Amino acid sequence: MTELTAAEAAPMAGTPAAPTELDSLLERYRVELTGYCYRMLGSAFEAEDAVQETFVRAWRAYDRFEGRAALRSWLYRIATNVCVDMLNSPQRRARPMDLGPAQTADSPLGQPLPENTWIEPVPDSRTVSTGGDPADVAIARESIRLAFVAALQRLPPRQRAILILREVLRWRAEEVAELLETSVASVNSALQRARATIASSETAEAGRPEELDDEHRALLARYVDAFERYDMEALTSLLRQDAVWNMPPYELWLQTHPDIVSWCLGPGVGCRGSRLIATTANGSPAFGQYKPAAGGGFEPWSLQVIELSDGQIAGITFFLDTERFFPLFGLPVRLEA
Repeated sequence: MTELTAAEAAPMAGTPAAPTELDSLLERYRVELTGYCYRMLGSAFEAEDAVQETFVRAWRAYDRFEGRAALRSWLYRIATNVCVDMLNSPQRRARPMDLGPAQTADSPLGQPLPENTWIEPVPDSRTVSTGGDPADVAIARESIRLAFVAALQRLPPRQRAILILREVLRWRAEEVAELLETSVASVNSALQRARATIASSETAEAGRPEELDDEHRALLARYVDAFERYDMEALTSLLRQDAVWNMPPYELWLQTHPDIVSWCLGPGVGCRGSRLIATTANGSPAFGQYKPAAGGGFEPWSLQVIELSDGQIAGITFFLDTERFFPLFGLPVRLEA
């Protein structure tokens, strides 16, 4: 993977930084490049690997760096090639809702599917640069939400890159054409096809994520109270009628209040008495969930990502691979009683 393409290794014009300064120059772009690679790949861990590989390739080509194009553009060119290399596998990451219809609470849970089946959560802090234009920050947060990232995975890699660069990062068509070594007409054509695919996906119906205001914070406080008390009536009163409840790495997902309640009081009853710790993921509120442990205290059970819409909860994704995700989000490995 570490071989440079001719475009990556092409000389750049201007005055290069001294090698001792290159690390700090590259680090300035780590967050935005991680966000770009996450949208491309759908995995926080693969995104971090892709950014590290991008930096390795940049170091190896540094002696030919002369500044004819901006360092940022050069890094995005390398990152795009790295991601396309990583996307050669036919497996595309998805959500349980993308793989089949909703099931009922008495459906068998089935076997966990491999981790590369799923869109994975990512901390906002790893992918969204703060302190810039609030409108740009809002777009960055919206474009890492789970539904949108899942929709992106339906696109061929180059269409995916073009849509992200044009619609999320607001690059001009001429800049994208230069980065991908193609024509402006080809970029515009690919963008139209990508837009049509995204518009036909369920994310088009989900609407824009809502900004957290006092009303939404109160809603989340009620959710935490209802979940920790395991009050099913209070809990379902906060959910939209069509709210989705899903649990990667399992394919099963639910979409009716009766099925959600039956699941919670049946196979999921071990969650009774859980404790929640607030965090953020994918531009959405999230919680680390700890369920009662046999020897006392509380042990990690899931990372809950909450989707809000029209003043209610539209969906909850319970990511169960806490061994991988809790350290990523800086969540404790255990809670004492």
